[in-house]
Amino acid sequence: MAKSRTQYSSQDSSLSPTSVRSREWEGPARWTEYLGPEMTPKSSRSTSHDAQVQSSVGSHKGLNMQWVVQLTEVAKGLMAKMYRLNQILDYPDPVGHVFSEAFWKAGVFPNHPRLCVLLSKKFPEHFSKLQLERVDKFALDALHDSAEHHLQSLEPWIQLLLDLMAFREQALRLILDLSSTVITLLPHQNALILHAFMDLFCSFVRVNLFSEKLPRKMMLQMYNLLHAMSREDRDCDFYHRLVQFIDSYDPPLKGLQEDLNFVSPRIGEVLEAVGPIIFLSTDTRKLRNEGFLSPYHPRYPDILTNSAHPMRAQDLANVTSYREWVLFGYLVCPDELLRVTSIDIAMVVLKENLVLTLFRDEYILLHEEYQLYVLPRILESKRMAKSGRTKQKEADLEYSVAKQVERMISEVHEQALLSCDGIHRERRILLKQEIGRMVLFFTDQPSLLAPNIQMVFSALAFAQYEVIWFFQHVGIASSKSKTGRMTPVEIELSDPTIGFLLDGMDRLCCLVRKYIAAIRGYALSYLSSCAGRIRFLLGTPGMVALDLDASLKGLFQRIVHHLENIPKLQGEHISAITCDLSDFRKDWLSILMIVTSSRSSINIRHLEKATVSTGKEGLLSEGNSAYNWSRCVDELESQLSRHGSLKKLYFYHQHLTAVFRNTMFGAEGRPQHCCAWLGVASSFPECASPIVPEEVTKIGRDAVLYVESLIESIMGGLEGLINILDSEGGFGALEIQLLPEQAASYMNYASRLSMGSTKSPRGAGGFPLPGHESHPESNSSIKMLEAAMQRLTNLCSILNDMEPICVLNHVFVLREYMRECIIGNFRRRMLAVLKTDNDLQRPSVLESLIRRHISIIHLAEQHISMDLTQGIREVFLTEAFSGPVSSLHLFEKAEEHHTGSATEVVCNWYIENIIKDISGAGILFAPIHKCFKSSRPVGGYFADSVTDLRELKAMVRIFGGYGVDRLDRMLKEHTAALLNCIDTSLRSNREMLEAVAGSLDSGDRIEREASMKQIVDMDTVIGFCVQAGLALAFDRVLSEAAGAVLEEGAPLIHSLLAGIVKHIPEEIPEKNEIRRMKGVANNVGIVSDHDSQWVRLILEEVGGANDGSWSLLPYLFASFMTSSIWNTTAFNVDTGGFNNNIYCLARCISAVIAGSEFVRLEREHQQRQSFSNGHVGETVDSEVQSRLSAETNIKSTMQLFIKFSASVILDSWSEPNRSHLIAQLIFLDQLCEISPYLPRSSLEPHVPYAILRSIYSQYNSNSPSTPQALLLGASPRNSPALSLSHGSPVVRQPRGDLTPQYGGNDSGFFRGSSSHGPDQLGDTDNGSIRGVENKHRNVRRSGPLDYSSSRKTKFVEGSASGSSGPSPLPRFAVSRSGPLAYK
Repeated sequence: MAKSRTQYSSQDSSLSPTSVRSREWEGPARWTEYLGPEMTPKSSRSTSHDAQVQSSVGSHKGLNMQWVVQLTEVAKGLMAKMYRLNQILDYPDPVGHVFSEAFWKAGVFPNHPRLCVLLSKKFPEHFSKLQLERVDKFALDALHDSAEHHLQSLEPWIQLLLDLMAFREQALRLILDLSSTVITLLPHQNALILHAFMDLFCSFVRVNLFSEKLPRKMMLQMYNLLHAMSREDRDCDFYHRLVQFIDSYDPPLKGLQEDLNFVSPRIGEVLEAVGPIIFLSTDTRKLRNEGFLSPYHPRYPDILTNSAHPMRAQDLANVTSYREWVLFGYLVCPDELLRVTSIDIAMVVLKENLVLTLFRDEYILLHEEYQLYVLPRILESKRMAKSGRTKQKEADLEYSVAKQVERMISEVHEQALLSCDGIHRERRILLKQEIGRMVLFFTDQPSLLAPNIQMVFSALAFAQYEVIWFFQHVGIASSKSKTGRMTPVEIELSDPTIGFLLDGMDRLCCLVRKYIAAIRGYALSYLSSCAGRIRFLLGTPGMVALDLDASLKGLFQRIVHHLENIPKLQGEHISAITCDLSDFRKDWLSILMIVTSSRSSINIRHLEKATVSTGKEGLLSEGNSAYNWSRCVDELESQLSRHGSLKKLYFYHQHLTAVFRNTMFGAEGRPQHCCAWLGVASSFPECASPIVPEEVTKIGRDAVLYVESLIESIMGGLEGLINILDSEGGFGALEIQLLPEQAASYMNYASRLSMGSTKSPRGAGGFPLPGHESHPESNSSIKMLEAAMQRLTNLCSILNDMEPICVLNHVFVLREYMRECIIGNFRRRMLAVLKTDNDLQRPSVLESLIRRHISIIHLAEQHISMDLTQGIREVFLTEAFSGPVSSLHLFEKAEEHHTGSATEVVCNWYIENIIKDISGAGILFAPIHKCFKSSRPVGGYFADSVTDLRELKAMVRIFGGYGVDRLDRMLKEHTAALLNCIDTSLRSNREMLEAVAGSLDSGDRIEREASMKQIVDMDTVIGFCVQAGLALAFDRVLSEAAGAVLEEGAPLIHSLLAGIVKHIPEEIPEKNEIRRMKGVANNVGIVSDHDSQWVRLILEEVGGANDGSWSLLPYLFASFMTSSIWNTTAFNVDTGGFNNNIYCLARCISAVIAGSEFVRLEREHQQRQSFSNGHVGETVDSEVQSRLSAETNIKSTMQLFIKFSASVILDSWSEPNRSHLIAQLIFLDQLCEISPYLPRSSLEPHVPYAILRSIYSQYNSNSPSTPQALLLGASPRNSPALSLSHGSPVVRQPRGDLTPQYGGNDSGFFRGSSSHGPDQLGDTDNGSIRGVENKHRNVRRSGPLDYSSSRKTKFVEGSASGSSGPSPLPRFAVSRSGPLAYK
């Protein structure tokens, strides 16, 4: 701390009143920290040069322009530090002594609020007079213990107060020197020095106004207290001077008005001089009508002029600065408002603004400050004029003016609240139109851009001011002077003009950068010609007569030398020319400082009089013009940044994001504006001050977050446009396809109405009909659709062509974001439409929805230079892939690879709802229709709506081979578990089954029935077998769908597979390649014996059928005939199945017997091969024999099952309740139809054809007038059953043959439940064939059955018994061919 005190004392010595000269030389060196590396070397290089140049003027160096510029930069650094301190302290309110919790936790001040606030409130009283121990003794003791630590925390901010005090004195002295020595400060005569002077003036005011937002009093008082604690009660050296400084600027405006009173007249002159330009900038009608911002004459557009008003256009570029001069000037120099012309100037600017920006987003409420600090001075002047202390005439005029100013200040606040937004909106609309025309003009005529570059700068500056004004006033609440109530300003966040202005500015800047070489070439040509004019003016008699001193003459000669040495243009190589004109501009500023100084013998008026008589531009006008054009050579980018940069919007980036989201996709939004909204962020890091290093990181991070937020909004809008087109009101309305049930409903509805009433575009169920979009009432929706398509294609084209957005080291390529957005939206859309509100979406509907979305993506793809189709394929693959296809791929699935979620959803739904039927919807397989039916909806549809061949083909087209394989594997897993249950049943019931086998062979019926009754869980095993058969049936339909899709999409591969399968050698065991080939063929429905091959693969995978108990399989299946399940089994002629899926039991029995036999023989062959000597010939022969023996064994096992089953069935012929016989006989007939190893003739010895023919005849001859015409029932009274009046079959059992013998009257065994008599029921000529499940199977056509379609009938199955109620099957009124007809 001793070191810091020494430092402060040395600084204080430089601030003492006796060291004016030393302070001036120390000036630039003191502020090295604030100037930064790019300004400090310049100052050191230019000091000696400027001193040399100005030696003729006198010893005073106050007119050093470099020092003016540097002190303005120092002001920015000071405000950056204050801004950072304000952030750290959580924006305190030192005037109202309001401090947040974060203020005390920031670590700057000790966390003792009572002491700190008391010291602040009692300022400037010394702490020794406040009796602090009575206020908070505990806090005071704590401060004693940690005084050194708190001193170090406050030290950098006390240094800031010292810097503010030093800046005040040095800036004030420099402003005084310029004000008192510069001859003229008018914009048309001395614009360069005027701008430097006013920039310093405004910076001085800003710094001091901003300092009020800091807790200066608390900072100084607490530091002095801590210093006294650690330094034996001694005050710090600078304490009393800082107390005086802070007190004199409390409030700051009071001190500013006193300090700047001496420059007030000069400020008044300047503000009067810029008044006309301000009036012009507010007159939108004049700007538009007279073409101040048009590169051509507004009334004569065919005449391409360089500029209608070149000087005024150049002045309009500075109008933003002029407005700030007015607001700050009259605030700190209120006496200048008493000028007659000042009232209108002030009112115009005050009416347009509510806030006065100090630094970045820090501001003060403009009108409140004018009423608090300007109005009292005006009232005082009014009183003085009224008291007649001056001459009467002047007093009357002064009183009148003061009264007008008072009324203006009192009323302008109300006017501003009501009209400021409207004024600026009108100006934004003007700029939108003018900049839009300017962009089109310069794009078409780029050669005219260079001569009009000053006009471009004016347009950019205008738009820059309007955009920044808009965001500065968003959310501002101002209090009316009369009521004191806070009134929010009505700023519309959905104003579309902001997007147009941003886009126009961006396109103008792009044009300037594109043709920067042409602009530089034009500027170089102008400067070359200017050299000759200046040399001519220097040689005029008037200039010769002035007798310039050597130094000034030398400067003029250097100016001419600079201009004459400009590189000559070399054809098209302008961009390669490097030209630094900074020395030229420095020398010209030196000339201006000399000739505008009141101490110089040759001043600006002398030069003008000496050169203006030539009839051309004067010397100073030529020099100023050359100065401006020289900046278009080597500082064009900085000029463009000054007028067109929107980096200040960083401090309003949250409002920026909100306005973007409200306007981008609104009615007036334009996709091409996205570039400008995003491009703004590239300049955000320029806001970071080198004084505060941590700002670079924070601002860079915020800029990146802003871009990411906007990109998210843009991509959200892109998704919204795609989803609008993909909705039912979009493309869905143009491609309406009625579902079959909707079409049937509409046809039924239309048939009941007259022709005139069917012209409505709406259908019976409220759904629109195809072509409804052509009706006039749909015109608006079609226009909306066209607009969405246009906006989508425009947005895609714009994003595709957009240059990468660079923010620090982050690069955002919008094309990549767009691709990810479109593909990601497609994935989400696919998963969203996968399910409806109720349940799974129909695959055909899902396919149409996906195709519709893909068509929209293809529409967008035409405007994007990237392949989106590949991305769609990736999505399908990702959502469908669930591991390698078992029959095709040999690699293993990676553990980290996730299964396709869409495939999982669909496959799980089919397994749970169709195969397992967890919802209890009564799923039944209909062999005739090759689909599943349900008694009530499964989710949103009946089962047949999602399981028929058309729907499964749609599913295969969506999910491809991976989806088929996944569903196939899940079916296999489910079936494997069921087969394991059969294996468990065989093992647990082995003894009983062996007893059953013995009794069946011996013909002992009593023993057989006793043994069968002891079989455990027979009905459960039957249920498992039915489920397995259901899975077999589903997989068969799935494989047919896959085969149909393969044949449609790749017919060559399908025909190749079909041809290969015919020639694959039948071997046991099969080689791996042959097994894989068969698996592929089986999955696409090419293999004829699908079921047995499928079961065989399952048993091989799980190692099933490896026990001797499987030889008892036919006896287990035969014992199923004694189950009570047959009592409720009914045949449905419409579906070709049973009401409880017993048909699937037949499929299971056929497949399990054949599959297990193949597996058993393979194992036996492998065992034999392991003991053989490896003779090849023997092996080949044995393989052929094994295949033949396998088929023989399967046939014999199946025949054994048929024989024993028929025996069990016919043994119950004489029982009173024999209603189950018909279902069992049909079951055996269906088993023969299903199994390729069981010819139908094998059933004849056991169940004669006459019986079956009679059964089918009765089913098909039932009249439609008896809808409950069933042949089964719980009792003979309520349903058709075996007629007991006829002779029972005589059973003979020689050598175990259980073939029944029948009497001659076998045609009358059955009686229908309707009015049909026995003769009608027994009529063998009325038989009709029964539909079969596999129409295309060409394995065999054995037996006398004739497949024809001689009869068709409508049939609705009713109840299975008199007591069980109606059947759960729905009424499917379809026409199908009847059962088998025997000829």
